[in-house]
Amino acid sequence: MQPALLVLAAGMGSRYGGLKQIDPVGPSGETVLDYAVFDALRAGFGRVVFVIRRDFEAVFRAQVGAKYAGRIAVDYVFQSPDALPAGCPPAGAREKPWGTGHAVWCAREAVREPFAVINADDFYGADSFAQLGQFLTGPAANPRGFDPMSGHPAPRRTAAGFAMVGFTLANTLSEHGAVARGQCVTGPGGRLESITERTGILVADVGPGRPYTGAETVSMNCWGFTPALFAGLDRQLREFLAARGPDPKAEFYLPAAVSEMIARHEATVQVLPTGAAWFGVTYREDKPRVVAAIAALVRQGKYPAKLF
Repeated sequence: MQPALLVLAAGMGSRYGGLKQIDPVGPSGETVLDYAVFDALRAGFGRVVFVIRRDFEAVFRAQVGAKYAGRIAVDYVFQSPDALPAGCPPAGAREKPWGTGHAVWCAREAVREPFAVINADDFYGADSFAQLGQFLTGPAANPRGFDPMSGHPAPRRTAAGFAMVGFTLANTLSEHGAVARGQCVTGPGGRLESITERTGILVADVGPGRPYTGAETVSMNCWGFTPALFAGLDRQLREFLAARGPDPKAEFYLPAAVSEMIARHEATVQVLPTGAAWFGVTYREDKPRVVAAIAALVRQGKYPAKLF
């Protein structure tokens, strides 16, 4: 079965100042997202599922989804504050969705195959998708005793096998402001042991005598999962809402949820180190650097001048 690509594209883009998911950065008007879909196609993915908000559905379908027609199957799911597990109290006056863990949870009925998760506004590089594609179609993602299609345990249950592409912190920073990164601790064999969300990281924080060396492995929300993830997400989302639901700023982060599944022995996560270039457009001032970096990759022949 070909894996699916689940793209988290419901972000409000408040720091960037616009709908950055459809902002052109390539030589023929390509978006960062176009490069992700192109790389996923090359890696053998068979479907892309976008998590978006209903208020920009029409423009997203017209300017993003339509260009992939005939290339790859496209589906949509919607993230909103009132999309909650059955029996949970309504969101009330909350305006923002509940974070990346909630965004993936919103796709639980749309994704039945092994799948990768990425942010719509990050450039991960071809190697990231190649490694995820290989992992998701191999035995490591489907350990004996677990049914990857239903997400339900078989009689002899073992931990679900997931993966995470690991990037180097120094290669993921912005010169134009602070970023948040999931700092990873790995154990024997490159297994992920935990992720700690670090916020407010500046370029000035990296170097000798500073809080970070720059060599730390970080999560950039580039994951490989099976549908076994959804049962764990549902349990944790319910716990999160019971404990922090009244807090209008509380967010249910995907890295924290995965880290908790590891702690509960519900999952193992293989870290896939990559030397692939990562580019982000967290701030509008980041865009010229991304445009220049992609232009260089095109000149090197790693991407065609026009993708779709």
